[in-house]
Amino acid sequence: MNVKQLSVFIENKAGRVSEITGVLGEAGINIRGFSVSDTAEYGIVRLVVDDPEKGLTALQTGGFTVKVSDVICLNLPDHPGGLAGVLKTVADAGVNIEYVYSLISTYVVINVADIDSAVSLLEGQPVVLVSQEEIARI
Repeated sequence: MNVKQLSVFIENKAGRVSEITGVLGEAGINIRGFSVSDTAEYGIVRLVVDDPEKGLTALQTGGFTVKVSDVICLNLPDHPGGLAGVLKTVADAGVNIEYVYSLISTYVVINVADIDSAVSLLEGQPVVLVSQEEIARI
């Protein structure tokens, strides 16, 4: 029941995440979930895609350094404490959890330096801006 994850190592500069998603989109690869972590100079984009082998090839052809690893994907119980219970089960067994990220449908969170400018830019795009109240109803 393992899922293949692609980890892409990138320089931390404007446009690099867009390049990765563009390469995958052009190759017909659908991103099911992702996480971006960074340091001052470099970052790691972790992705779960519908066709990991094709995604790996597309990214490598695009000049990216990519590592493939096995991860676990869970459909959690949708109630308060659902995630906590699952993580506690693993932690109580002494298994270290290195990182966790979400694959909730097409909802994504982005952190930007200027939220107001980004919201203005996105209002005319084919996306729906989600409020905190809507998040509470999911």
